[in-house]
Amino acid sequence: MKLKYTYTLFTLIMVLYFVPANAQKSTKSKKAAATKTVKKAPAKAPAKPTAAKKQTDAKALGDAASKVTGKDTVGKGGAANTPPPNGGSLSEEIVVTTAYKPVLADAVKIRRNPDLEDKTPYKAPLTYAPLDKRLEQNSEIKQLDAMKIPAQVDTLPYNNLIKGAVGNLKTTFFEGYFGNGKDEALQVGGYVKHISHSGTTYNKQNTSNDQVGVFGKSIGAVNTLSGRIDYTNSSNYFYGYDKVNPPAKLDVAHQYFNTLAGEGEIAKNYKDVEKDFTYALKLKGYVFGDRFKARENNLVLAGFLNQTINQFYTGLTASLDLSTQKDSLYSFNNSIVRVNPYIKFQGEAYKIDAGVNIVDEFGFASRFSIFPAAKLEYQVIPKYVRLFVEAKGDINKSSLKDFYGINPFLGRNLAIQNSVDKLDLSAGLKGTLAPGLGFKADVYHNSVKNMPLFVSNFYFAGGQNRFAVIYDNGTATINGFNGELDYKASGDVDLFGRVEFKDYHMASEAQAWNMPKFKLTAGTSININDKVKINGSLLFRGVAYDKPNAAAFAASYGGVAMPASILSEVSSFMDLSGGVEYRVNKQISIFGHVNNILNSTNQTWLYYPDYGFNIFGGASFSF
Repeated sequence: MKLKYTYTLFTLIMVLYFVPANAQKSTKSKKAAATKTVKKAPAKAPAKPTAAKKQTDAKALGDAASKVTGKDTVGKGGAANTPPPNGGSLSEEIVVTTAYKPVLADAVKIRRNPDLEDKTPYKAPLTYAPLDKRLEQNSEIKQLDAMKIPAQVDTLPYNNLIKGAVGNLKTTFFEGYFGNGKDEALQVGGYVKHISHSGTTYNKQNTSNDQVGVFGKSIGAVNTLSGRIDYTNSSNYFYGYDKVNPPAKLDVAHQYFNTLAGEGEIAKNYKDVEKDFTYALKLKGYVFGDRFKARENNLVLAGFLNQTINQFYTGLTASLDLSTQKDSLYSFNNSIVRVNPYIKFQGEAYKIDAGVNIVDEFGFASRFSIFPAAKLEYQVIPKYVRLFVEAKGDINKSSLKDFYGINPFLGRNLAIQNSVDKLDLSAGLKGTLAPGLGFKADVYHNSVKNMPLFVSNFYFAGGQNRFAVIYDNGTATINGFNGELDYKASGDVDLFGRVEFKDYHMASEAQAWNMPKFKLTAGTSININDKVKINGSLLFRGVAYDKPNAAAFAASYGGVAMPASILSEVSSFMDLSGGVEYRVNKQISIFGHVNNILNSTNQTWLYYPDYGFNIFGGASFSF
């Protein structure tokens, strides 16, 4: 069959090519106007053709030429010798003016052979299985399921770290941290810290601080146990004096403080279930003492019970705070019991805490007090801004450890008296302004009875250059504003700041001695890349005033009366610090830190300036 189609195609091509060529040769090739065809009247008029009109294009000429031989065509006006196939006679002269060349596309039309094979496509039998899933027809946005947190790469894959550095002010620095490794159920470790400086502005302007401790935490199926024990030793000298009027005699005594502290806690693990009952119990305490005869022992037993019912909470917190305070002139028992029953309501847009704080003092002072303990939070802009209002009160226990921690240049036999926060009111806003930008701002009004104040108690005639504790007899009011801002542009950039304004109205004292009215703290932490990290901090402290001591001034300067111009002002100052760390590899890093970049003469306490420009650097090693 294929051979037959091939032969037919070949024959057609040969006819189309050779027949027009032969007709060309028997006809003159002149391109003059074609000679009109002479028609002879036939013996009998032929019937009118019923076919389509005659074609005069190249293809029609070729078809006509293929039906006759070269002898049947007459150059000029000749008649055909052979009758046409229908029995008539050719009475029209055909003039060929150009050679006919067949187009190959005419032959391509039949280039494909028909596929005569009978192929029936296979259709697999269809099977149907209904889906075991309810068709959701609601048009609301479906709640997204919580995504599992991807595994995080530990940036500190080692259990232990040691750091060491030295600086220009005879600075020595060392830290060490040690742990048992990655065990989510058990954590055991310890630490050691040391830092010391030696200033050049004053004689014996030396300070040092040393700490060592151990800790542990065990997470069980129901409860978590945790505890720690640490020891701290800090020391300094009483080096301060007035350089304008230097004393003839100065007692530059060496002072140091020792603190041994510990705590243990048991708490029920949190579970996200309804009607959950939680509890915790903590026991902590410390033993504190200085170089002289000041001693303080403290033991606190605290805990809470809480029952959750849907969005309703009820519970009780309580503590027993036992203390004894001793010095060369007194020995006190200063203890407090606190009980705080509360009820909490929490909804999608609000949170209400309602309760009371019941406080009972016993020991050298006896007093029973009840204070409010209430707080309200409401979402002004859901998920972005919350409004909060709070009212509370409490007893502030005087503590030797806290006093010396704030001002290490205090003298001996400090006055002991508990102050009272009669009513603290605050209101403000907190939340998120933009992605990564968090804020908190509030205004407050506090009423404080017997507020403690630190004042100078200098007696340079006897070498005295120390501070004392006094109390504002009566109820003082403090109006203020706090503002906080934290901007995390990304995981590598963090900016934060806090500003504080305070307006004091004292009951008996002329000023809130050594307490500035304005304070600004700010800082930043930036990861340049995986290798370099920088940080910086800024502190601006407003002006403060120390209480003039006319008797001490007269005794120090031979009975000369203290001039009225002496106000004992502690000037405002700005402290700018910064540091940089370069990570050589996963185990070794190099770091440097600069304190007081502006090299200003900062004074937190009168006649006790801080250190000037201080730079130190070193390295750390992980293993």
